[in-house]
Parts: sequence; structure tokens; C-alpha cells
Amino acid sequence: MNGKIVAGSIVLCAAVMGVGIWYAQEYAYYSPVSLGPDLAMTLVPVAGGAPVKVQADDFHAIDATSSPIRFRACFTVATPLSELTARYAPYVKAEPLLGPGWFSCFDAKKISLALQSGAAKAFLAQKGVAPDVDRVIAVFPDGHAYAWQQLDPAVPVDTSIEE
Repeated sequence: MNGKIVAGSIVLCAAVMGVGIWYAQEYAYYSPVSLGPDLAMTLVPVAGGAPVKVQADDFHAIDATSSPIRFRACFTVATPLSELTARYAPYVKAEPLLGPGWFSCFDAKKISLALQSGAAKAFLAQKGVAPDVDRVIAVFPDGHAYAWQQLDPAVPVDTSIEE
């Protein structure tokens, strides 16, 4: 009888910990953010220089202070994609990161497939938004746009294990 109590306690503790970890990853650290003095959607000109603010309508975004790569945003732009492509710097190795399941407007898989097929274009929004982290914006021909932050692909990643 005591073995069943011990085993049940272990299973119960594992289940509670699992739910806690899932909640922390999906909900605990995220909060909605809005455009304002501290946050604007920008693009870096092809010729270089300071990022230029772009009009972002129907803006929905989340962020977390726990990591610089948790930012996700969905919005629309009125500027045609052809004009954006001519004026602003592309982002070659754009890799949208999965967001929490409840933030349904941001579909990283759909964005990634569209970037790979050329149906959408990725642009550098801001270099070094955090150390070794860039903000990227992907724009679709219909004006839908998605922003996220990712590790700068130009920065080498040290995968060695020191002993």
C-alpha cells in the first residue's frame, strides 16, 4: 500500500511540474505591447543609415523581458512590396521563430514557407536590438507583415564544450 502512495505522489508531482513548465513557456512571461515612443516598426534603407519608421496598422504584438527573441508582431503596411524591396535592406537568413500557440496571428511555419518560396520578402528592421539580436520584418504582397527578433546569423555560435 505504501508503494502506491509513493508512486502516486511522484506521478502527481511530475504532472504539477509539467503543467507549471508548460504555463511558464506559453503564458507567464508574455505580455501585449503597443506602438509608441519605445516601439516603432522600422526598416533599414538599402544605402544604410538610420532605420526609417514605417506606418504599421492593425498592430498586435507580444514581448517578454525574459528573452530578447520572444518579440512577435502582426500588422499591415500600405506601402507596396515592390517599393519596400527597392528601398529597404533585405534580410537573407530570416528564420521566424515559433511563438506561443495562443498568439494565433503569428504563424511561423506559414511565414517561413512564404519566405522560402519568394511569396514574402524579409527586411532588416533594426540591427542589434539586443546584443547579437536583430529585428526582422516579413512582408506579403497583400500588405500583411510580421516582425520577430532572431539571433544575428553573422555572429558565429560557439558549440564547443569546455572541460
